[in-house]
Amino acid sequence: MPLAIIDLPWWGVVLVILGLTHVTIASVTIFLHRHQAHHALDLHPIASHFFRAWLWLTTGTITREWVAIHRKHHAKCETPEDPHSPQVHGIGKVLFDGVDLYRQEASVTATLDQYGRGTPDDWLERHLYARHSRLGIGLMLTIDLILFGPIGLTIWAVQMLWIPLFAAGVINGIGHYWGYRRFAPNDTSRNILPWGILVGGEELHNNHHAYATSAKLSTQWWEFDLGWLYIRLLETLGLARVRRVAPKIHFDPTKQRCDTETLQAVITHRYAVLARFAKSLKRTARNEIRQRRIAAMLGLRESKALRAIQHGLQRGAENLPAPERLVLERVLDASPVLRKLYAMRRDLTDLWRRSAISKDQLVEQLEEWRRHAEASGIEALHGFSQKLPGYGLPSGAVHSSGNPPRSSAGFR
Repeated sequence: MPLAIIDLPWWGVVLVILGLTHVTIASVTIFLHRHQAHHALDLHPIASHFFRAWLWLTTGTITREWVAIHRKHHAKCETPEDPHSPQVHGIGKVLFDGVDLYRQEASVTATLDQYGRGTPDDWLERHLYARHSRLGIGLMLTIDLILFGPIGLTIWAVQMLWIPLFAAGVINGIGHYWGYRRFAPNDTSRNILPWGILVGGEELHNNHHAYATSAKLSTQWWEFDLGWLYIRLLETLGLARVRRVAPKIHFDPTKQRCDTETLQAVITHRYAVLARFAKSLKRTARNEIRQRRIAAMLGLRESKALRAIQHGLQRGAENLPAPERLVLERVLDASPVLRKLYAMRRDLTDLWRRSAISKDQLVEQLEEWRRHAEASGIEALHGFSQKLPGYGLPSGAVHSSGNPPRSSAGFR
């Protein structure tokens, strides 16, 4: 009597594992992350129920808990209240024991109440998925054993480890520790790779933090977001409708003055603007530290002083760890030029935080900022201010938090 319905060679087992775990990854990035946590797309009930059932079987995840913890991560990123920041808890803890951090936060009622709103609350969720989360995992084990025999235990074990390792560990850990940054949000998010395949596009983590409500995580032609490919396929089948996608940056080098379009583009692409600001001033900051021997004067390594000012220009002092913030303050105290650079960064970010004044007033303040930059005597700052009016949005585009839904025939 055969021990399994399906007898697989070793390579067949590998393919099955990759296939099953990939469906789980797709469920997390499309359903939990982009649909539930950020409302970047709508899903047809058929697709939504499939993803919920699959996640119940393969992870035991309770939607409300996952969504609440992720939303709190964005709201409290890199602070002591961040549920899983490697800057707070350490990269080793997040990478290898991220599940424990998840469980700790999931037990905080206030987190679920404040950040878990709008998640499924139907009969299935209340009486099956949330109440009996371990039942699905046990059922998955039974299915694997029946289908594949004793090797099914190995397949099941890999399924159970896949999300804790790659989602809770790699994305939450490495995605805030190692990689490259194209944008400068007030956190340490990084793109692990430009090709998001293994983790369904979540490798483009810095892009996501720059445009959190975008259904598409890739922003450049050479970046690839596999999750976006699946979303477009679902859209074609009438099973999804994209609500928001980050508009492309449009730049007109001939514009000489800021207007309301410039203002809207700068607000929409503020983290791209900040990244360009910090990058354009990097050489100026390095030369100032070296020529004035600021690091030696303060008893610091030059690399430490440079890192502090660069991180300060990107993220702001209030978002730096306390030790690095102290270094930044000492460096700024030692240099009028660096103080000016940082003050201009602070004034620029203050512009898009103001909501009590009109657009025309904000445009005038943006122009006033440019006049101060040009009068600073700092060549790189002057050059950046000259390019600022060129920012715009493609024709018909609106603010990233209010993109019109894409049409999707057959979706109700």
